[in-house]
Amino acid sequence: MFRDWIEAARPKTLPAAVVPILVGTAEAKRMGFFDWWPVLICLVFALLVQIATNMANDYYDHVRGADTQERVGPERLVASGRIEPIKMLRASLVVFLLAFLIGLNLVAYRDWSLLVVGVVSIIFGYGYTGGPFPLAYRGLGDVFVIFFFGLVATMGTVYVIVGTLTVESAYLGIMLGLLANNILVVNNYRDRDTDLKAGKLTLIARWGRNFGLAQYRLQLMVAFLSLGLYVAATENAWHSLPFLAFPVGLKLASVLEKTEGPALNGVLAKTAAFLLLVGVLLGGAVFVSVAVSSSFRP
Repeated sequence: MFRDWIEAARPKTLPAAVVPILVGTAEAKRMGFFDWWPVLICLVFALLVQIATNMANDYYDHVRGADTQERVGPERLVASGRIEPIKMLRASLVVFLLAFLIGLNLVAYRDWSLLVVGVVSIIFGYGYTGGPFPLAYRGLGDVFVIFFFGLVATMGTVYVIVGTLTVESAYLGIMLGLLANNILVVNNYRDRDTDLKAGKLTLIARWGRNFGLAQYRLQLMVAFLSLGLYVAATENAWHSLPFLAFPVGLKLASVLEKTEGPALNGVLAKTAAFLLLVGVLLGGAVFVSVAVSSSFRP
């Protein structure tokens, strides 16, 4: 059972929650601010919201008929009968509640505006596949991922630590949101046929797999364009280090085009790993640039 609940959290997708916090922390450090306590709370909050969203998705995709025996992706816990539907739903709500309670520490640390951000994040996390207007079933899942796992998570981390919003953190948020959404693109590309049957009208379900391939490539290019804007704004050559990973992203796009069936699960995992690679390179580059500049100060 413990292994089942770990699987329900979908660990391979969690870089989407971790990377914005890492990069946002690095950006705050570049601005001259750093504090472990809010960083830890931001990280735990982001992870809990994503895990709860994944669990709610497991439950609601089963209830709405999107997870069937025809599914190509990894076995879902509710659809397979390994976890009872009501237990999965209750677990997701408990994890959302835990995220809310832990997030209150950020309100105490910074200000009440973060309460609004936290509550909205939780509502939309639940509403990704739950509630009367499930975003993923209306083709709005991409907007949710780019906004919350990109802009909100990255800029929010900077705001918690520094107390201000910046254009530079917005560039970073756009970049990470687009790369995180490529994970969703692969997911929807793989599940197009079963999504159509269930009435889950993702963008790829509506407009086809060729659209998904184009979306993957476009998001990759715009993400690195946003990185270029960040490098130009900070005027620091160290920050261009993640460009070394760009060919890896192009290779993944080519692999996606040539892959079908269960092998797409591997492309999804590699896309998540690519996001982590870029995040580590960028966060590391920013921290190194700060250390180097500090060593040359009189």
